[in-house]
Amino acid sequence: MTIVPPAPDEPRRPDGPRNPGDAWVVADDGTRYWGRFGAAGLLALDAERGILMQHRVSWSHFGDTWALPGGARHEHESAADAALRESAEEAGVPPTAVRPRLLSTLDLGVWTYGTLLADVVEPFEPVISDPESRELAWVPVDEVDRHPLHPGFADSWPALRDLLQVRPAIVVDAANVVGSVPDGWWRDRSGAASRLLARLAQWARGGIDGAGLDLPDARWYPEVSVVLEGAARDAPDEPGLHVVRAEAAGDDTIVAEAARLVTAGRTVTVVTADRELSVRVADAGAAVRGPGWLLDRMPGRA
Repeated sequence: MTIVPPAPDEPRRPDGPRNPGDAWVVADDGTRYWGRFGAAGLLALDAERGILMQHRVSWSHFGDTWALPGGARHEHESAADAALRESAEEAGVPPTAVRPRLLSTLDLGVWTYGTLLADVVEPFEPVISDPESRELAWVPVDEVDRHPLHPGFADSWPALRDLLQVRPAIVVDAANVVGSVPDGWWRDRSGAASRLLARLAQWARGGIDGAGLDLPDARWYPEVSVVLEGAARDAPDEPGLHVVRAEAAGDDTIVAEAARLVTAGRTVTVVTADRELSVRVADAGAAVRGPGWLLDRMPGRA
């Protein structure tokens, strides 16, 4: 493998010098890949309009093809962060307008490419903001492969298309999880719930290996609902979590939340060790994991 800087006559971004990541990685067989530290792109999915795609200019690598907004990663930058940054730079995608669902990584040994699949939660119109795009368009899922695709995207699209239907969600029985660790929660249930919510929010931002939820190989960012009951309901919300405060029996609220998500097309996992509740949520179509499964994966375990 060798690293080759771009040629002097290659077009540059108008907003400053190149980043050190803007270079070619050349494999032993001579194949060139853009991005010294790898590259990443955003697959933004709008439920009504389809996939946001970029029609590449003729002078670019595999020009006149269609692909996803994306580009070279910066040093020490995650693939997910790079996908959001590049799509903002190239297509004007507001980071708050999309919610990450999964990160699929192609690892060729000498180079990696990460595709961040994110759902559009606030509709927006893309804007051509650099010279690398001829056109930006929302393309219905069924029409994507009718376009002349960038070879790399063409290879990955069949697998990515199958993943569009997988939407994981986790429902946490907070009382059961908190009660599984003797850390003094009985003296301050609201404080114990607050600590759990903070750890859950940090964990959810980092994603989870698909194997942990029997999902396809990828880094997944599931929707996380946390059911609080009793005194724990006073715990404040945490960004990125859906906090459900049970007005009556916590178990009934957990079953209702699991059923709601199943009906919405989610692949649901409920975290609890309660046997009766496990049977009820399984009848609603959800899988079950014990508190240890969650605690082993969250940061900050005592």
